Amino acid sequence: MARIRDVAREAGVSVGTVSMVLNHADYGSPAIRQKVESAVEKLQYVPSEMARNLSLKRTMTVGIIVPTVSHPFFAELVGDLEEALYHLGYKTMLCCTRQKENAEHVFLEMLQRQNMDGIIMGAHSLDTAIYQGVKQPIIAFDRYLSPDIPIVHTNHVLGGEMAAQAFLQHDCHHIVEISGSQMVKTPAGEYHQAFNKVMQAHGVRTDVVALPWNSFGFKESMELAERIFDEFPDVDGILGSDVSVSSCLQLAVRRGIKVPEQLKLVAYDGTYITQNGILKLTAVRQPIAELAEIAAKKIVSLINGSQDDSPWVLPPTVLKGETC
Repeated sequence: MARIRDVAREAGVSVGTVSMVLNHADYGSPAIRQKVESAVEKLQYVPSEMARNLSLKRTMTVGIIVPTVSHPFFAELVGDLEEALYHLGYKTMLCCTRQKENAEHVFLEMLQRQNMDGIIMGAHSLDTAIYQGVKQPIIAFDRYLSPDIPIVHTNHVLGGEMAAQAFLQHDCHHIVEISGSQMVKTPAGEYHQAFNKVMQAHGVRTDVVALPWNSFGFKESMELAERIFDEFPDVDGILGSDVSVSSCLQLAVRRGIKVPEQLKLVAYDGTYITQNGILKLTAVRQPIAELAEIAAKKIVSLINGSQDDSPWVLPPTVLKGETC
């Protein structure tokens, strides 16, 4: 296998000249570039990716931080981010923060030590102070981290209004909303605010119950569903994430509550599980693949010292189902 020294000898130039020609499209005279390119072709030289990245001070790796990949939303998001980054020439390094202390600190230190080129942060972070003053490229996915860190997210105000209209079409009188932890401030909280505003304007009673911080599992969702049906026996509508509403549907069936005749359900996220249950869930669908593509393009633009001018906020859509 040919080495860079062999290419330099064949072209009659220094190793440094070969490296500069291969790594910088505008380096050297046309004659020098022709010599190097001819030598590369003749010797079938394949540049070392590691050496190239070291010369460019790049790892061609982007870190993705999420709470867990066992949750359908984050599983879909990570898959779409990995694919989008791959097509842009980047590998991914995954960090799941749930039940891990200081995981974000470790990833941030790796970024600052140049062990990766940038981070897409989507975890339910409580310690956002660690992101203050960080100069390296970071994109937030549906999280408030720092005024200097841009956020890619769904238009949750529109999403909340869409969910409200789904219930209003069916004359619901008492709706329970399942929210994430109130300790975490995210753009996603806007869909509950928008939903409540519409419901209040129409005189519909709403109650909000919150999951504990970093609770994404089926067990926690089933426990909360039990609590909802026990505390609010007159509930005729439930809004929440896909997992939460799927749990409510299962429990409603067990208790003999007819869906959608007696109980209307609207899920928020619209991942694959809304289509695979006992009934297809009516859902507000976040454009996860499109958001992931935008986040990938924007983090690569930041790494390259430029700005991507595509929008930061995308509209959701409604998936018609059998539960509302």
